Amino acid sequence: MIEVKVPELAESITEGTIVRWLVNVGNKVNQGDDIAEIETDKVNIQISAEHSGVLKKIEKDVDETVEVGEVIAILDEAAGTSSAAPEQVQAVAAPIAPTEAVPAAQSSPSQKPAVEAAVIGTTGTEKSNPVASPAARKLAREKGIDLNQVPTRDPLGRVRPEDITDAKAQPSPAPAAAPIAEPISEPGKPIERIKMTRRRQTIANRLVAVQHEAAMLTTFNEVDLTAIMSIRKRRKDAFVKEHDVKLGFMSFFTKAVVGALKSFPLLNAEISGTDLLVKKYYDIGIAVATDQGLVVPVVREADRLTFAAIEQSIKDLASKARANKLTLSDLQGGTFTITNGGTFGSLLSTPIINAPQVGILGMHGIKKRPVAVETPEGDKIEIRPMMYIALSYDHRIVDGSEAVQFLVKIKNLLEDPETLLLEG
Repeated sequence: MIEVKVPELAESITEGTIVRWLVNVGNKVNQGDDIAEIETDKVNIQISAEHSGVLKKIEKDVDETVEVGEVIAILDEAAGTSSAAPEQVQAVAAPIAPTEAVPAAQSSPSQKPAVEAAVIGTTGTEKSNPVASPAARKLAREKGIDLNQVPTRDPLGRVRPEDITDAKAQPSPAPAAAPIAEPISEPGKPIERIKMTRRRQTIANRLVAVQHEAAMLTTFNEVDLTAIMSIRKRRKDAFVKEHDVKLGFMSFFTKAVVGALKSFPLLNAEISGTDLLVKKYYDIGIAVATDQGLVVPVVREADRLTFAAIEQSIKDLASKARANKLTLSDLQGGTFTITNGGTFGSLLSTPIINAPQVGILGMHGIKKRPVAVETPEGDKIEIRPMMYIALSYDHRIVDGSEAVQFLVKIKNLLEDPETLLLEG
């Protein structure tokens, strides 16, 4: 028998949560095959089999937290077929996520006994051996709880660790048919309990920490994007033909941010104890929204990249983020962040700093508005494409005057894009 253990994940990451099992008990796996997916605070990681064999037993269920070096499964290296042994029937349901449950009407004859046994384990009359994950059984033993008395919300009737926790929290054992108590504001109103992913929990904790630890302020300005939109209109076809990537707004904003950071270096710093670490390189984080939450992959050495290289880098990172294929190296070490709420229709917002950075630029929607324009003939009103921009900054390092000048610098660079070739 071979133990499958959680490998070293990355520096500073010691645990993760099992998102799904990619194989079932009894399946044959080859050396190098991915057998499970683990979600860490930053990225998802696939666990590969280091030996060939048959998956004999799953030690850790979906949604369980596992640490580096912990055994999550057992492989039978000597087994030569993918058929599961009779004693494995009860465990067949273990690797199947709740969303993958097979409706009873569509279940094959071979699947029905396992499904029916799972249901009987919590609601039927035959309760001598309820179906439960290994972690749930262990927790029930520690808490002295009878698994037969634990109601479960699992579609297949399995008892999970959270069911044990909820049962323990109740003042007295509830009847098997009684619904699990929910923290509702109004009795009788429908609600749904959704477990937060590990990444969403990390995002929440970090954002709250920033609010408590940083003296965060936000300053605003507006940018006339007439010149940039004119360049994009004139050059977009030739740009795509030459570089095989579209000329977007992000390359202009990235170059403008780099130029402003060179003029105001404290926006490219961080606090380390009683010292300031002023960084002489420009790794710009670009916030990307995914189904799993907001991530901030980093465009490395943006000051040395061309407009085309920046656009290609952002395109590649965004594709990896949405496909859940970002690596830790894609996310670590940014010095400043840009976030674009305008893609979702935001007109104005106050972005939250991505610690330990001390500044973040917020882009917003482009709206045509009447503005006063100076001409040799005098002032006149014109309709211009305008965007509000916001800079949130840590007042512990950056003074208000610097923050305002930083944002004005970005405004000037964007309204006169030719200067980006010199200062960006």
